[in-house]
Amino acid sequence: MLIGALITFVVVILVLYLINLLPLDGRAKQIARVVVIIIGIISLLKYIAVI
Repeated sequence: MLIGALITFVVVILVLYLINLLPLDGRAKQIARVVVIIIGIISLLKYIAVI
């Protein structure tokens, strides 16, 4: 359980870093960041069995 949550956290950080490297305008980057963070939070909540 803890390893799965840690892997999810690392993947979210990596995706956020890669989004930062994309040549997009600020608004598109902001939307992409919010979507990734929401998906990451939902995944972490599944690992700790809240949902």
